[in-house]
Amino acid sequence: MSDYELLSNIVGYVDAVAAKAELEKAGTDFSEEKGKVGQIINALHPKRLHLSVTDIRTETATTNTIRLQAVDGRELPPFQAGQYINLFVEIDGVQTARPYAIASSPAQREYYDLTIKKADGGYVSHYLVDQLKVGHVINSSGPMGSFHHNPVFHGDDLVFLAGGSGSVPARSMVLNIIDQRLPHRFHLVYSNSYVDDVIYAEELRDLVTDSNQFSLTEIITRPPAGYQGMSGRLTAECLKGILGVEASNMANKMYYICGPTPFNDNCFSILTSLGVPPRRIRIEANGAPKRPDQQPGWPEGVSLGEEVTVTVKGQGSFRTTVGEPLLNALERHGYGAENACRSGECSLCRIKLVKGQVFNPQEAHLRKSDKAFNWIYSCVAFPLGDIEVQL
Repeated sequence: MSDYELLSNIVGYVDAVAAKAELEKAGTDFSEEKGKVGQIINALHPKRLHLSVTDIRTETATTNTIRLQAVDGRELPPFQAGQYINLFVEIDGVQTARPYAIASSPAQREYYDLTIKKADGGYVSHYLVDQLKVGHVINSSGPMGSFHHNPVFHGDDLVFLAGGSGSVPARSMVLNIIDQRLPHRFHLVYSNSYVDDVIYAEELRDLVTDSNQFSLTEIITRPPAGYQGMSGRLTAECLKGILGVEASNMANKMYYICGPTPFNDNCFSILTSLGVPPRRIRIEANGAPKRPDQQPGWPEGVSLGEEVTVTVKGQGSFRTTVGEPLLNALERHGYGAENACRSGECSLCRIKLVKGQVFNPQEAHLRKSDKAFNWIYSCVAFPLGDIEVQL
């Protein structure tokens, strides 16, 4: 495949090449194009979007799909199936943000669908599900994230292992394949605790009927009496049976994993035990760990409930607990940092640790330079004692 054929898969590339050729014929110095590059970049990668809630659909007792359209009626920026936007909200005077995967197909840009499930002990998710109404206006980032389907490099045999609301980016991928008539096979292995937890239940089953490219396996880990479907925890033998392949052929597929952290860890262990190389496995980040004290390197004698003082250099200080992610604590007390993934990957919430120690869990993808100069990712950093930071 030539470079042109490869790059032609990028939206807008062919049109850009054609426009450049026409300008060259006219002998232009391109001065008439001044400023257009910045305008295009801002349209494709805006720092903020102003969105209006135009529809709310109930999926389960704890889950809603919220449809968002641009306040000015314009097309929304393009995205890759599987990416997310970061919603900015103010709740009881606290300004915060949370990332949510886009559930709709990238083939249309009139709206974004976000499917939001109330998290146990959650803060923002409960507000969005219980209080957001049609007509409300909300701000967000543009689409972002490295967890997405790449039709050029990921091959055409795809398997998605989803737990709970992990089906949200899977829905976007399936719809994109169908809408764009891509020559891909997509098998969704979808695990939930209870039958009433299944998001998009009827829609996914209908898609199986309507498309020979899409396969669905549903697993209930806590089935009711008399349940006839597949149940129990996903295992290596179970997955081989579901996919109908020998272990030697497992590595020929591309795998996506999205769900609660224990689910993600279990799926990764299963795949690697079956000989799937890590480069064939994509895992969606899932926020700060709820039990960082159970990870390697956690110091003995430090409890999650222990109180500490956080000083923001030149601005003030407050009390929090060891077990609260630093970014959450900062926001609750009127401080903050630019953020997006809140999972230790994007580095937007990076701040400088001036004094004290924090625990950086395995989710914190710190660079060598960060470690050398005491930069930390506040969304997944846990203060181990009194600390001072610079925003």
